[in-house]
Amino acid sequence: MTKTIISTDQAPKPGARFSQAVKRAGLVFVSGTFPADPVTGAIVGETIQEQTAQALRNVSAILEAAGSSLSKAVSATVVMTYETDFPGLNEEWAKWFPVDPPARQGAKMPIAIPGMRISIAMIAEA
Repeated sequence: MTKTIISTDQAPKPGARFSQAVKRAGLVFVSGTFPADPVTGAIVGETIQEQTAQALRNVSAILEAAGSSLSKAVSATVVMTYETDFPGLNEEWAKWFPVDPPARQGAKMPIAIPGMRISIAMIAEA
């Protein structure tokens, strides 16, 4: 099986040495993606709803670059700065996944990045 590295200018570039996504075995594995503007790299939004929407726009762009989409998502990992943001996350999440949402797990962010409230990783069918 071939491993394909996925990269797009429509989503922010990772700051560390890892791929935006990897496509293999009929799946797309999207790295933790933060709520940044793809052009400026600046964090978008102050509320968890705004940041969730931006992170999902970025994940969507990466999935599209891999020939997939959010509708093919099977699993998501959400890492948040504040556990009190879960209600706001769920509010925005329901707009993006009104039916048949992917499996999801959450965790607390181990480091504080100024202004960033969320990061989303996802696995989708290719």
